[in-house]
Amino acid sequence: MAQKKQKAASGSSTIALNKAARHEYFIEDRFEAGLALEGWEVKSLRAGRVQLKESYVLLKDREAWLFGAHISALTTASTHINPDPLRTRKLLLHREELNKLINAVERRGYTCVPLAMYWKNSRAKLEIGLAKGKQDHDKRATEKDRDWQRDKQRLLRSR
Repeated sequence: MAQKKQKAASGSSTIALNKAARHEYFIEDRFEAGLALEGWEVKSLRAGRVQLKESYVLLKDREAWLFGAHISALTTASTHINPDPLRTRKLLLHREELNKLINAVERRGYTCVPLAMYWKNSRAKLEIGLAKGKQDHDKRATEKDRDWQRDKQRLLRSR
């Protein structure tokens, strides 16, 4: 039997993270969505020129759309077109996943936030989180727990 040779990872497959989303929301469920991109956007993703900080997912007409994701164009990749870095991009999900998202957002008061963008089998994927908003006291409690876990690890290491 022929064995597949594994490629040596030249780096992480993560393109961008949305750390603010984990701070602002309780993430209940995660979904993986494909992205409908143009050629210049893919080149910019490979160069790591994307920001998810102020982006959000909107469910409209039984479809999912990514708003506010800033993909800045490379000067060499976009000479003949006029790129829009804040273009609305369609998310590619299975129908049952879309139905779950629509149900949770409309009936149970959840929101959809983009968590991470990464490469999977040379395709750009977006991790979407089904989330509930945190209040200020929840954020403080999360930070307090994180600090306690860090201190506990230090104490265990010092013994």
